[in-house]
Amino acid sequence: MWQPLIDRLADRYRLVAPDYPGFGHSDAPPADSFEYTFDHIAEIVEKFTDAVELQRYSLVVQDYGGPVGMRLAVRRPERVASVVVQNAVCHEDGLGPLWETRRAFWADRAAHEQALRENFFSPAATRQRHIGKSPEPDRYDPDLWTDELAFLNRPGQADIQTDLFYDYRTNVASYPRWQEWLRDTQPPLLVVWGRYDPSFEVAEAEAYRRDVPDAEVHVIDAGHFALDEASGLVADLTGRFLDALSR
Repeated sequence: MWQPLIDRLADRYRLVAPDYPGFGHSDAPPADSFEYTFDHIAEIVEKFTDAVELQRYSLVVQDYGGPVGMRLAVRRPERVASVVVQNAVCHEDGLGPLWETRRAFWADRAAHEQALRENFFSPAATRQRHIGKSPEPDRYDPDLWTDELAFLNRPGQADIQTDLFYDYRTNVASYPRWQEWLRDTQPPLLVVWGRYDPSFEVAEAEAYRRDVPDAEVHVIDAGHFALDEASGLVADLTGRFLDALSR
C-alpha cells in the first residue's frame, strides 16, 4: 500500500514501512499463542524502531496505524517530529452509524462474532473497503482487494483479525488520552483524508483542528486507502509538508 509514497519520497527521506505481526509478509503466529492486541503490536513496533535505530521520526499513520502510532507517540513523545494522518481516527467524530454493529460486537462478542466474520472476510466487504463511495470505482485496480483476500484467507487469519478487531474497543477508550497528547504537544500535523471512505466519517478530518488548531487539513477525492486512487496528490502534500519542516 505504501509503495506509491515510498517511490515518490525515497529520494530525500528514509521511509520505513513494517508489516505488523499477522499482516503482510511478517510472521503470523496463531492467535492461541500470540496476543493480538494494539498494545502488544505497539510494543513490538517500538522494539522494531529501536532495532533499526529510529531516534527521531515523522509518524505516517493510516487506519490501524493510527492506534499503533498514537501509542508510540504517547510512550516516546521525544521521538515524534511530526504526524501525518491519512484516514485514521482519534475522535468519536470518525465513527458513524456503521460502527453501531461493531460496538455491539465489542459488548457481546459471542453473540455477534459469526456475523462479523461473515461480513469482514467476504469478497464484497473487502472490495468495498477499497472503493468505498467513489464515483469512479473503475479507477481502482482489482488486484488491491484480490491480494487482500488472499492474505485474509491464509490459515489462522480469521482468528487473528477477529481478535484484533475485538481489541479495537481499547482504541476508542484511548481517544481522550490521544487528544490530550495532541493538545499538549501541538505536533506539526498534516491530515489528508479520502472523502469516499466507507469506514470513517469525513468529519474526523476537521476534528483534529480542535486539538491542533494549526493542523494542515486536506479532504481529497479518494477512499479509505487514499494512495490507491490519489497517490500523486497524497505524495505531493506529504512531501511539501515534510520539506517545510526540514527547512
